[in-house]
Amino acid sequence: MTAIATLSRRGLLGSAGTLGFAILAGGALKVFREDAVAQDGRPLRLNAWVSITPGDEVVIRFGSTEMGQGVSTSLPMILAEELDADWSRVRVEQVDQGPGEVYGNPVTGGMLYTAGSSSIEGYFAIMRRAGAGARRILIHTAAQAWGVPAAEVTSEPGVILHALSGRRLRHGEVAALPRIVTDVPAITDADLKPRAAWRLIGTDPGRRDIPGKTRGETVYSIDLRLPGMAYAAELLAPVEGESSASVADSEARALPGVIEILRLPHAVAVIAERWETAIAARDLLAVEWTGTSPFRTADSEADLAASQAAAADAARPGVTWASRGDAPAALSAAGARRVTADYATEHTYHAQMEPLAAVASVDADGKGAEVWLGTQSQTVSIAAAAQALETTPDRIRFHAMQMGGGFGRRTVFARDILHDALLLSRHVRRPVKLIWTREDDVKNGWFRPATAHRLEAVLDAEGAVTALRHRVASPSIFAFALPQRWERANGRDLLVMEGAESAEYGIPNLLAEHVIMERRARVSAWRGIGWGPNCFAREGFIDELAEAAGSDPLAFRRRLLANNPRGLAVLDAVVQISNYGQPPPGRAHGLSFAGYKGTLGAGVAELSLDRESGQIRVHRFWAAVDPGIAIHPRNLEAQTEGGIIFGLSGLLKERISIAAGEVEQSNFYDYEPLRLNEIPEIAVRIVESGAAPSGAGEIGVPMTGAAVANGVFALTGKRLRRMPFTPDRVKALLDA
Repeated sequence: MTAIATLSRRGLLGSAGTLGFAILAGGALKVFREDAVAQDGRPLRLNAWVSITPGDEVVIRFGSTEMGQGVSTSLPMILAEELDADWSRVRVEQVDQGPGEVYGNPVTGGMLYTAGSSSIEGYFAIMRRAGAGARRILIHTAAQAWGVPAAEVTSEPGVILHALSGRRLRHGEVAALPRIVTDVPAITDADLKPRAAWRLIGTDPGRRDIPGKTRGETVYSIDLRLPGMAYAAELLAPVEGESSASVADSEARALPGVIEILRLPHAVAVIAERWETAIAARDLLAVEWTGTSPFRTADSEADLAASQAAAADAARPGVTWASRGDAPAALSAAGARRVTADYATEHTYHAQMEPLAAVASVDADGKGAEVWLGTQSQTVSIAAAAQALETTPDRIRFHAMQMGGGFGRRTVFARDILHDALLLSRHVRRPVKLIWTREDDVKNGWFRPATAHRLEAVLDAEGAVTALRHRVASPSIFAFALPQRWERANGRDLLVMEGAESAEYGIPNLLAEHVIMERRARVSAWRGIGWGPNCFAREGFIDELAEAAGSDPLAFRRRLLANNPRGLAVLDAVVQISNYGQPPPGRAHGLSFAGYKGTLGAGVAELSLDRESGQIRVHRFWAAVDPGIAIHPRNLEAQTEGGIIFGLSGLLKERISIAAGEVEQSNFYDYEPLRLNEIPEIAVRIVESGAAPSGAGEIGVPMTGAAVANGVFALTGKRLRRMPFTPDRVKALLDA
């Protein structure tokens, strides 16, 4: 038991500040002091995550950031389940900032950081214990008020009750009692509800973020307005590493409403009274750039060719990502039946609907600020703000806004625009909103790196895979985006290499290695991280191995998954719902198996091909997904659907090309995502195994690439091994 004194409301109010109770990752209660929040008529803060008003409103906080993936519903559902809250009385709040040991996600190193489908995985146990702990406080408090043993008191949604006497108190009535009992036993796993008792988890309440979005009420960073706020636009250097050598700005300064024009290391910024004025003035700037950046020689086509050569060069060493058995020996054994293939992917842009925007209001002394930002990491953003102002994090008052999409674009990569907004606000001594246009966001995007894959395998006399080597040539994302983490990573970059370990398959000898290339573009995590490119290459190669072994793709995968019951379950499920192998006339089916960390999935694409134009049309896509436990099933389906669309878009259309160091695309007319009329019918089946819950926001991406490629082979007998599958590329393959 954690000893915490029984406190009266008067005692709480009489202290210098009130006591709150945090649920730590281990489940213990920790007392911490903060400004008064519990007093007559105000919410009672039961712990760091939940408070209850006398009016019966339950306010549940959540540590991840909402970017459309639904965590503002799924995470509070977990706490509300254990609290036995009345969901209709629940209001949710996003955590803007706070101590990492209280609010941080253990999966992301204790930071407030939302990425890698880690929200459910990281916060599931924390939110359950927080809800159970709060429920225990309510039960003990009601038991004391009634003068009965706490063991006789139970709960129903929104109510604490004593069945023997028939007495009942709503949660708000308990919160209004004069004496709150906090000296309660610590929560253990045995105290949590068994699955059979769940009322809320596994159901489908409406998402809390949707009504505001559909009514246009949600305020994003790009929407925010403050009294006295100025607007800023930037003319950014066309090539990374360059700065302005000279600036002619007399015409821009002459525009009414222009406040200031500043030269920054990588940009020229215009600050004006109105956004329209800032943009108009920016367009009047005449800037000569230094032209000396080493990235001036970057060329995406030549750079990918260099990566392909490096992946194929067995003499070029790579960093071992995963190893079991002795793959090199098995591959080089005399008489081995070897199969080899090369795959590749190109740069992609995140294409989130809301371009980057940040609002900053720097204090008069220049050493503190209030900040509004759509970010996937409160922790990283606060640290970046403190660094920009050469101050301490406690001087940053942070507001984490909802985001118009993230997909990795707003993890550590929102720090650049935040840094500039702070400097501009400090200079003009008023709040400043800095917006990047779509063209700014595309031209200065941080892209999924282009990757080259050399795959080699050995088949035995029965057609079983006895060895596999998967070499991935790509620059490191960690080295560029997270240099401090890279220093501790020993050359292992999970953002590039995850998925290459092929842990789901029973292959006795395996070697996955990363051939680290020189970085030639800004690179970052993209939805699905390494799993997307790596599963595309592996699953396309698996079909090639099946052909070489004289087996059909389904039977071949079933053999590889013989000792993986979860994998077999999703594979069998997708085969069943798609009627795999029996497409309508003129169409074909392609199959792919995929993982994403703790989540397993399998997909089937039904497609046709216009041989004259080379245009692939995916008509239907089926997916089966095992997330362990589905907290909010309909939202899990929606996230899988979104991942499939995202994956198909990157597979069929999206491509960033770079020439002479400059990105050639600028907006959605030349960087085209999948259009509404091109989206297939999608069906998702959830196959729960009861394993520890994991995320599903990205599992749809890695199953798409090979499913389509394998379907094209079924139609044409030709292998597509380079993503994206643009019509000109498909036509060239067919004509070859």
